[in-house]
Amino acid sequence: MIKQPGFFDVEERLARLSGLGDQLEAFSRTVDFEVFCPELDKALAYSDGSKGGRPPFDPVLMFKIMVIQTLNNLSDERTEYLINDRLSFNRFDATLRNAGYLPMSGHILDATLVAAPKQRNTNAEKVDLREGRIPHDWQDKPSKLSHKDRHARWPLKFTKAKRQEDGTMPATDLAIPFFGYKSHISIDRKFRLIRKWKTTDAAASDGARLREGLLDKSNTVSTVWADTAYRSKANEDFMGKEGFVSKEKPHLKPMPRHIQRSNAGKSVIRSHVEHVFADQKSQTGLFVRTVGITRATMRIGLANIIYNMRRFLLLQRINAAA
Repeated sequence: MIKQPGFFDVEERLARLSGLGDQLEAFSRTVDFEVFCPELDKALAYSDGSKGGRPPFDPVLMFKIMVIQTLNNLSDERTEYLINDRLSFNRFDATLRNAGYLPMSGHILDATLVAAPKQRNTNAEKVDLREGRIPHDWQDKPSKLSHKDRHARWPLKFTKAKRQEDGTMPATDLAIPFFGYKSHISIDRKFRLIRKWKTTDAAASDGARLREGLLDKSNTVSTVWADTAYRSKANEDFMGKEGFVSKEKPHLKPMPRHIQRSNAGKSVIRSHVEHVFADQKSQTGLFVRTVGITRATMRIGLANIIYNMRRFLLLQRINAAA
């Protein structure tokens, strides 16, 4: 005989979820999702409903669903199932507050490659795409064109050569072809929150992105930590003009001994941005399944927002324990 559910079964299950550490409930206590409402309304451009028809879903609710989907690396079908199946997902809808941490202690910049579904194009088609043209064979085939990613690129990803079984070290590093996009971010050193970000194709230069809005002028410290990919005269001139200070070795000049001693400390500081990428790839499975840079930007941007949400939770716990 099947036991009839009791009056307090739902409340007991919700209490158990809270006891186990419901991350969605923690988001609800930390993040004010209503701040996204103006941008969502502008992007969706819903009608006023004067012509009738089914009313649209609440844009903030749909944004929360996208957060759930990205956080758990779910397909559309799996997301729909879990929304209807799990109480922890259904409870993700309270009035939230903004934690509000100011960017402090300088900027740390870096970029990482984000894989996308590989395209099988001919050499002639690749040439057309690199030059910004639509291949002739695709122009009269809209169905085929809609499935072709014209923005992702094939750069070479260099990795350090590994020691062989006989103990010898190869003379050259490994070059592995990679297809997709690149996520550029700038975090503040104090709280390690993503303050600025940008999405480009995977072949785009890291250094040139520094001059495209990755530095946050509201940061309380003007120091910039970045690797050698960002070192160039154009970037030095830009940072000097904008009032930023870079931690870089002067070109073709010997490095002072006191700066040599501080290199280890600088590497530790700069490595904080690598922790951000590692967290994103382990928690949300950072991977683009869509076609085109517009949707890739949305996917990467949403992953950045979710990282900040999770970081907020950690900062809140640290402050509560202090």
